[in-house]
Amino acid sequence: MNKKRETIAAVIMTKDCEDLVEGTLKSVAGWVDEIVVIDGFSKDKTADICRRYTNKVFQNRWDGYRFCTERNLGTSKVSSEWCFHIDPDERASTRFRDAVLKILEKETPHSAFEFRKKNFFLGHWMRHGGWYHYSLHMFRAKKGHYEGVIHETLKVEGSVGKLEAPIEHYPFNSIKQFVMRHNGYSKREALAEWEENPGLADEEIFFNLKKKPLKRFMKFYIGKRGYLDGIYGFFFSVLFAWVHFINWAKVWEHRHCRSCS
Repeated sequence: MNKKRETIAAVIMTKDCEDLVEGTLKSVAGWVDEIVVIDGFSKDKTADICRRYTNKVFQNRWDGYRFCTERNLGTSKVSSEWCFHIDPDERASTRFRDAVLKILEKETPHSAFEFRKKNFFLGHWMRHGGWYHYSLHMFRAKKGHYEGVIHETLKVEGSVGKLEAPIEHYPFNSIKQFVMRHNGYSKREALAEWEENPGLADEEIFFNLKKKPLKRFMKFYIGKRGYLDGIYGFFFSVLFAWVHFINWAKVWEHRHCRSCS
């Protein structure tokens, strides 16, 4: 008789994502042992949809700023031995499911696993430019916690393994959506930068405004061969250079124009 496998939970953070979240839930339902949802008091049908798949839907009001708080709250609600965090715009592939179940069926010395994130932009799989990368969001529930503000990082007690099996990520269906979302993030990014470095000199701000965006474009488009994704790679590299510029433009605004809206 085979030894009973270890258990795993899927943790999902949600807010007003009724058009996305059911796809995520379907991709994990039936093979994970539990689904935990931390909902930011959605005004649409998000929470109702989640309750069709799990009775572990917890609502918590947050500012959309300190993601680590929400992720750690989700982990604290897990009763399984393992958990992985998956967002509403992500889907667990069948390859990912099969790879995870194999790990759970045998003993592993690792406390966590990083897995591939297969990013799509305007429906195109971004194979290059650094966008087919690894993501560290699967870990033993008692061995990991998140730190950081907007770009939270998982801190793990123990070793980390690696999975080639991917999670599929569909973050942007249009350029308009990309611009609107990052324009919203940029204020938080600027505030986080200012909180960490309140004495920022204008020289550093101007370096990040004038030179760093071009460096980022060259890194993604040339260094990481984003050009192999054709026009999609060009758009993505330009847009992420713009993200860096707009973040630092708002750092400058925060320092020199406190009355600006």
